[in-house]
Amino acid sequence: MKTLIFAGSTRQHSFNRQLAAQAATLARAAGAEVTLLELSTLDIPLYNADLEAQGTPADVIRLKQLMWEHPAWIICSPEYNGSYTALLKNTIDWASSPVKGHADWANGFKPFEGKVVGLLSASPGGLGGLRSLSHLNPLMQNMQCWIAPKQFALNGAGQAFDEQGQLKSEAHRASVQAVVDQVLWASSRLV
Repeated sequence: MKTLIFAGSTRQHSFNRQLAAQAATLARAAGAEVTLLELSTLDIPLYNADLEAQGTPADVIRLKQLMWEHPAWIICSPEYNGSYTALLKNTIDWASSPVKGHADWANGFKPFEGKVVGLLSASPGGLGGLRSLSHLNPLMQNMQCWIAPKQFALNGAGQAFDEQGQLKSEAHRASVQAVVDQVLWASSRLV
């Protein structure tokens, strides 16, 4: 199963980027063909309809194609002020914006329709970014995605990873694995 995994952070030592890498490792071990997308590799400006009117940026088209090609997704969402990040919202806004006159991307929902999405979060706080997931759920449902019921918010993330970026706790690995497994199981039945 082709699986797209990304974090809503570009910070070099982001706990959510580490969590995304851990999810990618577990998904590959489960037999998935994984693309671990680093949003920092895409040149995507802040969404602006006037800018878009001059032409959709090439990396937005690349993002739409990547999303469309992968039936399974895992998003690792940091929590900023009780919600998901501006980076994550901007990514979704660009990916969902229709490209007028484009044969493939005139339908803004095309990159999202029918995707099975697993949600993870990591935070040094006690809730592990859980509030970001509660806000991300309805946004992704509005984008016509299927949301996996199993989700995991890793609290105390500052102490959860070893120096190689691996989760120290078997219980934490099992929680991430449960999300990965459910996403792969559901996407294999919905494709």
